[in-house]
Amino acid sequence: MNAKNVNQEQQRYSKMFGALAERNQGAFVPFVTLADPDLATSEQIIRTLIENGADALELGLPFSDPVADGPVIQAANIRALKHHVTKQQCFDLIARVRADYPEIPIGLLVYCNLVVANGADAFYAQAAAAGVDSVLVADVPVKEGASFITAAHGAGIQPIFIAPPDASPTTLAKVAAASEGYIYLLSRSGVTGDNQASAAPAAELIQALRDAGGAPPLLGFGIAKPEHVQAAIAAGAAGAISGSAIVRIIAEHLEDVPNMLNKLGVFVEEMKAATEK
Repeated sequence: MNAKNVNQEQQRYSKMFGALAERNQGAFVPFVTLADPDLATSEQIIRTLIENGADALELGLPFSDPVADGPVIQAANIRALKHHVTKQQCFDLIARVRADYPEIPIGLLVYCNLVVANGADAFYAQAAAAGVDSVLVADVPVKEGASFITAAHGAGIQPIFIAPPDASPTTLAKVAAASEGYIYLLSRSGVTGDNQASAAPAAELIQALRDAGGAPPLLGFGIAKPEHVQAAIAAGAAGAISGSAIVRIIAEHLEDVPNMLNKLGVFVEEMKAATEK
């Protein structure tokens, strides 16, 4: 929706979901923190994720107080910031990836302070220049999102909002109306293949979002195994986002980057294979 606000070359999410539907697949979207453990290795990691089947990317800008993240991703932010990485260096990395992979959707997951530090308009313009498609501001709920939506549209960026598991119908309707590209759907306790109790709330939320005419929902909590991806898609999600499981692989192989990249590649291949419907 609101496609008129998005540059033609940046309507990558709709193209991705259309292509996946033709193949009867869901989307697998890995998350990593940019510059973790350093800029050069981070670029190798991102390219490995793409080459092994990632349908889109969700990338975090390093931040000193990532309140919405658990300890695994908090540690990734600490590793990245240890090298005094700048926002511009992160955007330059994204631009290099974009140059080689012109079709893949690239989303940013950031915190409000990073967006407003030098002005939201400047931030979104910087993101667009690097080839970013969407921005999710983790600590800005949809009810506080108007100025961010305006700034995003001004740069041709698609705003993404989180649909919480306990959201009211009114909030879900607002999320569906405001989110473009996809909707980031949280499941309270994650989704497991053999636990229908955890999948049911996701299914209800997904149906409510679809009834509201929202963009395709991606389930983004507790996705660590192929069966979690299968359960997310069975519940009606358009795909799944996996963060901590990937970042944990990075953390466990900091001293052996070739092995790290190999294990990341295998993980992505297995998770992508689970998107077959």
